[in-house]
Amino acid sequence: MAVEAVSRDGSEAVAPAPAKGEVAVTKNASFREESNFLDDLKESERKALAELRDKVEEAILEGKLLDDDKPAEVKEKKEEAKKAAKKEHEGEGKKEPEAEEKKVEEDGEKEADAAGEKKEDDEEAGKEAAAGEESEQGTKDEAKKEEAGEGEKAAATTTEEEKPAAVVVDKDVALWGVPLLPSKGDEATDVVLLKFLRARDFKAGAAFEMLRRTLRWRRDWPGFGAADSRRTPTPTSPRRWRARATSTARTARATRCATTRWACSRTTPSLGTEEGKARFLRWRVRAMEHHVAELDLRPGGAASLLQVIDLKNSPGPAKKDLRVAVKQVLDLFQDNYPELVARNILINVPFWYYAFSTLFYPFLTQRTKSKFVIARPSKVTETLLKYIPIEAIPVKYGGLKRDGDDTEFSADDGEVTELNVKGSSTESIEIETTEADATLTWDLTVLGWEVNYKEEFVPADEGAYTIIIRKGKKMGPGEEAVRNSFRAGEPGKVVLTVENTSHRKKKVLFRHKVKSSCAKKC
Repeated sequence: MAVEAVSRDGSEAVAPAPAKGEVAVTKNASFREESNFLDDLKESERKALAELRDKVEEAILEGKLLDDDKPAEVKEKKEEAKKAAKKEHEGEGKKEPEAEEKKVEEDGEKEADAAGEKKEDDEEAGKEAAAGEESEQGTKDEAKKEEAGEGEKAAATTTEEEKPAAVVVDKDVALWGVPLLPSKGDEATDVVLLKFLRARDFKAGAAFEMLRRTLRWRRDWPGFGAADSRRTPTPTSPRRWRARATSTARTARATRCATTRWACSRTTPSLGTEEGKARFLRWRVRAMEHHVAELDLRPGGAASLLQVIDLKNSPGPAKKDLRVAVKQVLDLFQDNYPELVARNILINVPFWYYAFSTLFYPFLTQRTKSKFVIARPSKVTETLLKYIPIEAIPVKYGGLKRDGDDTEFSADDGEVTELNVKGSSTESIEIETTEADATLTWDLTVLGWEVNYKEEFVPADEGAYTIIIRKGKKMGPGEEAVRNSFRAGEPGKVVLTVENTSHRKKKVLFRHKVKSSCAKKC
């Protein structure tokens, strides 16, 4: 079995079959994901990470990770309230004895006057009066004792209030399924903390506050439970908006691809209503959580997303409600999902988008702005190829990936080969089989197409007839990738011919496999 690319005039092949161990398609080197390995960090970045680890560790163990933004002010207010309550209680304790003493004195004066006026009373009456005075004095003493007891109770209550409440320590605090307590030793903890540090230019204090705000937002956001779980349910999208995640990782770049398509429908709630805006925002959050759950947040893992957003048939710039909703999404993601999206690739971008984007771009950080890549309809496939391998790009965007459970080609079936066809020239791709009964299968796409393309089988026996598999056809710019197969009854080769009638160079990307009948039986 062999594959060869040859020129019609017999000159040297532009892209011969790659030798074993070689990479057929040269990957674009312009995009490199930032490393999550500690050895790759600068000394200042390591110090910032160590400082952030200490802050998080201390906050979790003291139960203060989810405290308000200004804990010092809250503490001062609590202390002032306690002092005021104490003063008020002491004031009431002083007023009550004074009132009792004054009352007792007034009663004594009245009784003395009554005793002076009644001189004719006998001694027995005098004794009774004396006994009454003694009982009154006893009552006075008892009242003082009760007041002293109440004062002691009030002091004890104040002391108890001043005692700090028991701190509840939750050592299982997690974000996106990754434990945040550094002393647990999970290697994914540093990867998560690095994302917050990079979002705040490696300023540990600012990164720590950002982390706390994110955790508080997740605690209060409707739909999030008390426990953070990586197993987020698949988002239930409204009819108006569609999102689909593809779990294709490019290990050299440590990313996954997530595709979001915006489409219009008249049957769904409008963004002009509060219900519609809230529903749109909830959908985007659920979709984002679903994509993040597919990541591998460990050093060297696929720890970030390449988010492809298709703006074809999206609402126009006159939709003020759309501008508001998009800005809300951007603000929310920028604040609560730091460095989880390596690139936002916007495809099928209409001309009005450039004016539209100037309305919300000023509110984004420079680092966030650098993550946006814009591709016009004529450059969709070329732009995506800079970040995503051709076998992972959907066929509707010019790639080789087909919808559904397509198992025709696997990672063991060979690399994708690239062939350049110069202007006003013709190139042929030959897929050879030496067996009499074998099935040849191939995928082929041309960037921008606008070429003449045909397929035929040429037997190894010179006396046999050539079999036309696909007649020559002018392929328009909107064509999808070609997939075809041919069962050869004799040794020979399948020849794929690409004729470039334009003056611009064309790029052909293809892959193939040959399966013999013996392999099927075995």
